[in-house]
Amino acid sequence: MTTEEILVKAGQLILSLSILVVLHELGHFIPAKLFKTRVEKFYLFFDPWFSLFKIKKGETEYGVGWLPLGGYVKISGMIDESMDKEQMAKPPQPWEFRAKPAWQRLIIMIGGVTVNILLAFFIYAMLLWHYGESYLPVSEVKYGIEADSLAHSIGIKDGDNIIAIDHRPVKSFESIPSEVILHEAKSIQVTRDGKEVDVPVPAGFIRALLKQKAPFAAPRFPFVADSLLPGGPASKAKAQIQRGDQLIAMNGVATPFYSDFVKELRKHKNENVLITVLRGNDTVNLAATLTAKGELGVFAKIPFNYSTKHFTFLESFPAGYQKGVDKLVDYIRQFRLIFVSKEVKVSESLGGFGSIANLFPPAWDWVSFWQLTAFLSIILAFMNILPIPALDGGHVLFLLYEIITGRKPSEKFLEYAQIVGMVLLFSLLLFANGLDIWRSVSKWFS
Repeated sequence: MTTEEILVKAGQLILSLSILVVLHELGHFIPAKLFKTRVEKFYLFFDPWFSLFKIKKGETEYGVGWLPLGGYVKISGMIDESMDKEQMAKPPQPWEFRAKPAWQRLIIMIGGVTVNILLAFFIYAMLLWHYGESYLPVSEVKYGIEADSLAHSIGIKDGDNIIAIDHRPVKSFESIPSEVILHEAKSIQVTRDGKEVDVPVPAGFIRALLKQKAPFAAPRFPFVADSLLPGGPASKAKAQIQRGDQLIAMNGVATPFYSDFVKELRKHKNENVLITVLRGNDTVNLAATLTAKGELGVFAKIPFNYSTKHFTFLESFPAGYQKGVDKLVDYIRQFRLIFVSKEVKVSESLGGFGSIANLFPPAWDWVSFWQLTAFLSIILAFMNILPIPALDGGHVLFLLYEIITGRKPSEKFLEYAQIVGMVLLFSLLLFANGLDIWRSVSKWFS
């Protein structure tokens, strides 16, 4: 990965997290203000010892910290990450969080999660309204699949058509890997030579699939030239490859499909090769010199008809809501697998900021950016509502206890719970980012 690609990924991550953190904290800030609760600080990123920027308006200091691990609002009279014991030792004041009714404190605490969920729904709705939703129907994969070594190891063959997972029909080809993983599939149904074949999924397959972080099958298609890379080997050939030519062989080796041709390219880096193309009813042989990377400079025509559903402005909102719910359910299933599945190892599945940054494309793409921002917003909401002290969910848990029992936990108990929660979270943060560093070092020396 080049330095430019690393910077682009990092830039997308920082912008995405900045948007999510500011809006999340705004979700706490607005109801706090509505209930006349004093907010002393509103910060993007944390500011231990010093801040990069700050300005005070009214009773609130707004600023940007130097430690990009989130953000916070400091609400008067609340036991939070600031651990302001001096303030808590004084009698409660009417403007303080602790002086407000439990139901108001509950609304303030769930405000951040609520905003993150609504933001995800809104982003998905706007994407669906503007771009619609496209997917590749399995029925369009007419030439079957190109299976990788992992798929071959369980009995899937090149040319198979995947039609169902655990006998549940598959609609979208792109959803096949996630269906196998999230439902811990026991079998995959394929059609082969006109017959349906049941392929058992053995123990270890899902773990191996998660480790390789790539689909185990891709759709096959003939290599028909769509365009040439200007200045590439194909454009420099004595007799140029033309749009519509079907590349059927290299150096006499048959390449009926695009994947076959790519395999041959990798064998002849920086070499002179003879390309056989089918042009109309004629077979033509063309000479070309491949690059040092084994590239010819021909872009293939994609022969699939993607199914696209379009939405009106009003239709996009329920569709965006449903997509957000589906993404949340899928994430909860992923989260569950870490604890209950023998196939999933924490050390292989958990990641820190580096893993999140790698989700973004190496070139800036606004569609991918907003799709990932919506998904990260869902993750942020889910993780924050977990009943762990120091997270919003921990505060919500204690507030629900107070509302149900009528008894408020002591401030000393809340203080200790906050400390335990913070130690737990920072330990998890160090562990997750340590795994990223370990993977990078291992990859560097492998």
